[in-house]
Amino acid sequence: MKYIIVLGDGMADEPIEALGNQTPLAYACTPVMNALSKKSEIGMVHTIPEGMKPGSDTANLSVLGYDPKIYYSGRSPLEALSIGVPMKDTDIALRCNIVTISEEDVPFGEQTIIDHSSGEISTEDCAVLLEAVRKELETDIYKFYVGTSYRHCLIWEKGQVVELAQPHDVLTQKIGPYLPEDENLRRMMERSYEILVNHPINVERKKQGLNPANCCWFWGAGTKPGLTSFEEKTGKRGMMVSAVDLLKGIAAGAGMGISLVEGANGGLHTNYEGKTEAALKAVLEDGYDFAYIHVEAPDEMGHQGSVEKKVQAIEYLDSRVLKPLTEKLDAGHVDYRLLVLPDHPTPIRVRTHTADCVPYMLYDSTSPLSEEWDYNEAAARESGNYIAEGHKIIEHLFQEED
Repeated sequence: MKYIIVLGDGMADEPIEALGNQTPLAYACTPVMNALSKKSEIGMVHTIPEGMKPGSDTANLSVLGYDPKIYYSGRSPLEALSIGVPMKDTDIALRCNIVTISEEDVPFGEQTIIDHSSGEISTEDCAVLLEAVRKELETDIYKFYVGTSYRHCLIWEKGQVVELAQPHDVLTQKIGPYLPEDENLRRMMERSYEILVNHPINVERKKQGLNPANCCWFWGAGTKPGLTSFEEKTGKRGMMVSAVDLLKGIAAGAGMGISLVEGANGGLHTNYEGKTEAALKAVLEDGYDFAYIHVEAPDEMGHQGSVEKKVQAIEYLDSRVLKPLTEKLDAGHVDYRLLVLPDHPTPIRVRTHTADCVPYMLYDSTSPLSEEWDYNEAAARESGNYIAEGHKIIEHLFQEED
């Protein structure tokens, strides 16, 4: 038996009037999901523990079987692991997004945050911008490290875990009330804007009608994580397939394999087929028992507030991940259990994460189940199946029917 999770980050949503009061998941054309659902258990799972902030960090830890209340030490330290940052026990890691702010002729705190991802800027261009910041702002205490696309890392030696606002939570708002209380961090953010606003890359981006990547935004502070081995915990060898440093960091901390897929960028036009092939290679050729395919695009489109693109991201997951995945496994007469779910909702209405339950679908290629439902939030809720503790859903995946 092989085990696979296909996770559509932020895929869950609320009914939207423009979609006939359906959610993007219910509205999207997803023939593969709906065919699988007829032979699946569907239900709702609560991935965010009570009292914790909803995020891909806590939610994906849950889905992988790690109770965030025990294992979570901050988001950025997990990302730091994935890019090989040498963290000491006394270091604090912070996410360093390079975001778009409004460039108005007003004081820095009166600017508005326009885009948390700077138009999904490429890693190559953003690395050049971060290098310009690093040359002027890096010290023995503050060190910058390149990540992926707009997502980078700042290590603060002997720093403090400080409360910092997530940029995707304050889109379209003036940034002043959300800037760090720590004077040094605040000053570095303001100085980064001065360095980047007229950088040649941003001048060219504006000429092309693209959002400039013109300001560093620090958030997600935390300490060095300590995850137990996934294989020791579950008895399964696992492979992570993701474009996102956070997921690769969780995998690194858990001792899982990490597949680096060319062209996988976390955006709407990522290399879906390459991710699918990497997962299939892991379980069919390389001796792995379990593969985790993480698709970031639905979450990014939710943050952008684009109904059309979120629907498209879900349809791509169906046609370009689930379709070739299941066809190849079925053609090879492989017994497998497949779990499809989001980590958390990213509703178009709020353009950020919420802590609501998410729908799951658990398919077993050897099961004789025959149901009438499709896979979406309403049907999963009506099923009556409910898993209250998200970190237990992976046990449900690994528990084969007698």
